[in-house]
Order: sequence, then C-alpha cells, then structure tokens
Amino acid sequence: MREWRAAQRIRAGCANLWQTWQAADCLEEAIAGRIGDGREIPKASRAARGERLIPVPAPMAAKAALYLAMGERGMTNAQLARKLGCDEKEVRRMLNPRHPTKLPRIKDALDVLGKRLVVSVEEAA
Repeated sequence: MREWRAAQRIRAGCANLWQTWQAADCLEEAIAGRIGDGREIPKASRAARGERLIPVPAPMAAKAALYLAMGERGMTNAQLARKLGCDEKEVRRMLNPRHPTKLPRIKDALDVLGKRLVVSVEEAA
C-alpha cells in the first residue's frame, strides 16, 4: 500500500511538471504571437489561491522586455539600429521570437533604452 501511494505522488509530480511545461510553452507562444503581430503584451496578473505563476523562458522574456521598452519609448527598429550602430535587420532579428539572439546583445539594446536586464534564480516549487 505504501508503494502504491508513493507511486501516486510520483505520477502526480510528473503530471504537474508536464502541465507546467505545457503552460510555459503556451505562454511563450502567446507572447511570440503578440510580438509578431505588433500587439500589446499584457502585464502578468497575480496568482489566485491555488494557482501558480508560470515563468517565461529567459530568451523570450528578454525579447519581450526589449519589445515593451521600444514601445514605451516610441522607438522604431531603424532608430534603435542607429543607436546600436547596426543594421535594422539585426534589430528585427532581436525581436523575432524564432531567431536565436544572444542575451548580451539584447542587454546592449535594453541599455540604450535605459533599461537593465536582470536574470534571477529561484528555488523550484
């Protein structure tokens, strides 16, 4: 009986991990779609009782932060490219959710916009 209960807890833990991964994947796709369509990215809401916050993967969080910072400043891709001393195509790629962009490059762009890129590590729940 004890082994069966332990197996249930393990299966429940795996199911929770799978659900968390699926939720993170959906969230990432939703953010990517909004960036791609040029739409607003809403602010995260607080978790209600019994809910958990879903983290956004670091590369997507950085791209979303850049997208939002540009929107706050009313800055175009071409204007940011001039400030960074690069081609506008590079800025488009930085904002493209499907293009792998190194975090230091996004950090440079955020610096130009007066923002700071912060990465944090927390205990897993």
